[in-house]
Amino acid sequence: MSITAQPESSATKGRRLPLRFEVVSSERLTPHMQRVVFSSHQFVEFARKFGGFADSYVKLVFLPEGFDYPDPLDLDFVKDTYPPEAQPTVRTYTLRAIDLEHGRITIDFVLHGDSGVAGPWAASAQPGDTLHLTGPGGAYAPDPVAPWHLVAGDEAALPAIQATLEAMPAGARVHAYVEVDGPDDEQPVVSEARVALTWLHRRGAAPGSTTLIADAVRADEWPPGDPQVFIHGEAGLLKQLRSYLLNERGVPRERLSLSGYWRKGATEEGFRAWKASQPKV
Repeated sequence: MSITAQPESSATKGRRLPLRFEVVSSERLTPHMQRVVFSSHQFVEFARKFGGFADSYVKLVFLPEGFDYPDPLDLDFVKDTYPPEAQPTVRTYTLRAIDLEHGRITIDFVLHGDSGVAGPWAASAQPGDTLHLTGPGGAYAPDPVAPWHLVAGDEAALPAIQATLEAMPAGARVHAYVEVDGPDDEQPVVSEARVALTWLHRRGAAPGSTTLIADAVRADEWPPGDPQVFIHGEAGLLKQLRSYLLNERGVPRERLSLSGYWRKGATEEGFRAWKASQPKV
């Protein structure tokens, strides 16, 4: 795959252009998690958009091989002029870390064997490989005056959960639940908060097929006061918990960060189409 200069007749001024990042390192953290560290000569432009959120995310752009793409990459130009088989695949990932001092970002990829686009790319990533991305976006940060915090999610949410726990104020009270396949998929957690962390093991069940997180949240013994809640995971999980938190527990809506950012059996494109068809809650 090569990248060529974009025709002068297609103006890029005022358009959102993905930034080009390069792989610095890649390592296997657990049987189902690959960590890739990136840098970019455009990092200053990227960092200018960083809002300091614990759930900061980027959209990764995967380009099919065998086509020449414009440089700089203009997704609108590609969409309007390239054939369907040359259209990029976009995947959304949370930043595990952003190193403003050294100009690097870290993304942890969940691996599902040979299935998907991002996982296989990450599993074979080598220093010097390049990838385009847009962002970062984000919306959530721990409230330093919340009476306590409830945090939960699956392994796809683990990078955001780790970043969340690292960002917690010293001494904050946190109840955290993380679902992974088994003990080999657990990772160290660093926090100055008082974190009660429970690992939930699927033990071979398919991701998104259990009620482990919902059951754990419902069984949790709540301290006094309304918590700030951060729960991200499969869409069905959030459907189970949204009504419980709002109606049964009476948590104010503004104290909830609930994100069903994937759906069992659906690609990200299918999930976006399904989500757009759902009534607003």
